[in-house]
Amino acid sequence: MKAVNIKKFGGAEMLEISEFEKPTPLTGEVLIKVAAAGINRPDIVQRKGHYPPPPGASQILGLECAGEIVKKAADVSGWNVGDRVCALLTGGGYAEYAVANAGCCLPVPAPLDLFQAAALPETYFTVWSNLFERAKLKSGETLLVHGGTSGIGTTAIQMAKAFGVIVISTSGSDEKCRQAKELGADHTINYKTQDFVTETISITSGKGADVILDMVAGDYVGRNVKALNYDGREVIIAVQGGTKVDFDILPVMTKRLTITGSTLRPRDNDFKSEIAISLKKNIWPLLQNGTIKPIIDKYFPIDDVIEAHKYLESGQHFGKIILTV
Repeated sequence: MKAVNIKKFGGAEMLEISEFEKPTPLTGEVLIKVAAAGINRPDIVQRKGHYPPPPGASQILGLECAGEIVKKAADVSGWNVGDRVCALLTGGGYAEYAVANAGCCLPVPAPLDLFQAAALPETYFTVWSNLFERAKLKSGETLLVHGGTSGIGTTAIQMAKAFGVIVISTSGSDEKCRQAKELGADHTINYKTQDFVTETISITSGKGADVILDMVAGDYVGRNVKALNYDGREVIIAVQGGTKVDFDILPVMTKRLTITGSTLRPRDNDFKSEIAISLKKNIWPLLQNGTIKPIIDKYFPIDDVIEAHKYLESGQHFGKIILTV
């Protein structure tokens, strides 16, 4: 089969199309003929050599895909050959075929095609797990989303609004702020020209946000502490601003704050399967009736994977970037 290979850790130019052996589904797995795969920031980090796959996972990039099941292990029930699915992967999505744990697969929602469905798993699993299960976000609360026009951000805005949450979004330009507002954000902050702490406190009449979804970390952690309401929760899901933190811990105590975080890829399939069950119950009906939808900026054919990675790194995108296979 054709798949993307990393010739050497480094820039996007280190990617190439190579021939690989078609994978075989093992116990609990299905083999998917891939129609499309989502591109995510962790793929960039892995390409640079800083995010190795978990033991036993494919070395091929790609944490999500959509396509048709063409084979399944003997113990797999609930899925049949010919079913159209999207799947959360530990790797292997940038390929003509990929194996997925059966519990990490979800049916393609009726209004979407396979190319659109490839944008769902990584961001939807991440946002649901962190905002609604870990941070216990609920109706009437205020959510601050950093990077509101990213794949994660556009998903978080829509999910939160669907459940009656007030959403504040930060972005790096007035145009991206406009896009976030059109998507449903109640308030937007241009972090390059405005201080998000001051603006969040002002928007919330001095209270602060109840939950913050943070993909930056670094010096944002201390600033987020200042921007949180009493009993507020910060969830860190990426460290684009660095892993080192230096801030005053006293407000964490006096405001009874929770600072937490997670990484999804290393978690076991039982954990991910539970998220899939929750998504199918709580979010898939909203996708089917059009309340929320994947926001896709551009599609690139797999042969143009270098350009696709460069585009993601440029930060120009609004929503997801998808590889078509």
